[in-house]
Amino acid sequence: MAKTTIGIMYDFDKTLCTTDMQNYAFIKLLGMEPEEFWELASINTKKNSMDKILSYMYVMVRECKEKGIKLTEEYLKSLGSSIEYFRGVQTWFERINTFGAELGVNIEHYIISSGTKEIIEGSSIAKYFKKIYGCKFLYDPKTKEAIWPAMAINYTQKTQYIFRISKGALDEVDEEKLNMEMKDVARAIQYRNMIYIGDGLTDIPCMQLLKDKGGKSIALYQPQYMHKVLPLVDDGRVNYVCVADYSTNSNLEKIVKLMIENMAMIENLKSREEKQLQSFTKMMGERNEN
Repeated sequence: MAKTTIGIMYDFDKTLCTTDMQNYAFIKLLGMEPEEFWELASINTKKNSMDKILSYMYVMVRECKEKGIKLTEEYLKSLGSSIEYFRGVQTWFERINTFGAELGVNIEHYIISSGTKEIIEGSSIAKYFKKIYGCKFLYDPKTKEAIWPAMAINYTQKTQYIFRISKGALDEVDEEKLNMEMKDVARAIQYRNMIYIGDGLTDIPCMQLLKDKGGKSIALYQPQYMHKVLPLVDDGRVNYVCVADYSTNSNLEKIVKLMIENMAMIENLKSREEKQLQSFTKMMGERNEN
């Protein structure tokens, strides 16, 4: 029998890294401060009644052109090395994978982000994710520079990727498998075996969806912003809130390990019940034949 797979899905900005990924190097190389860049994006959003995600992507392209910076895929990926993570992130994935293996389950990690996919792909932790979903650009085949958004993921659109991961329809353009009817037993990952980790308000649609479908959700916070996530628990939108600390024996590690342990135990019980039922059915069939 195949191993049970448990999927852990993460937002990226302020969930794995300490701020918006563009703040580390991209904006600084434009000669700007983060507040200045994001204010331009906000003004552009309001002026053009524009989606916030498409707006910041447009401002990235516009400002690079004005500053004479070639916004290529290679350039964006090179910025991934500047990302700063919360404590313990860089050893987190191997520790959690080892814990899962000890329980006889397979752990898969996924990113579902409204940030820039190319920057995430250039990060030191990109290798740990089975799939990275994020906003990405279309590039001119001659100049190699970004000319248009190829993918933009806003906060409510994030939820489709939970469905994709559950069904195993990981290719972003695979609409047929995404929309087809699928029984629970045929799913790559059962909803009850999914964990979503995000930093709060922008992740509410995913957290609520997964919680409603029997999965688990965790809202992370930096100590100075604890007041922003507590209402999520009061409103019943998440299972837990926890400080953003991935280090060994942190509260987050204890919570996630407990979730994985419970999921593994439930799957083992279900597997045992199925075997007993199959054995009983076989025995009754043999009796009827006699």
